[in-house]
Amino acid sequence: MKKSRFTDEQIIGFLKQVESGVAVKDLGRKHGFSDAAFYKWRGKFGGMDVSEACRLRELESENSKLKKLLAEAMLDIEALKVVARGKR
Repeated sequence: MKKSRFTDEQIIGFLKQVESGVAVKDLGRKHGFSDAAFYKWRGKFGGMDVSEACRLRELESENSKLKKLLAEAMLDIEALKVVARGKR
């Protein structure tokens, strides 16, 4: 997955600027992002503060680590099942 050019803090700043009355097209032209990117960010970060966004990022990274651990455990279980079938 491609990393964003903007940090979560910058994105939340963009959202707050639009809430204060700046047009999305003007803000996008100034900072170099599309309208579609803005609305995607609004769906993800809408109504959040910077601290909440940091917590979200931490939870997402923890979730990905747990998914990797689960996948490795499932592979180990499957390998043990294959070995156990062959010994009988």
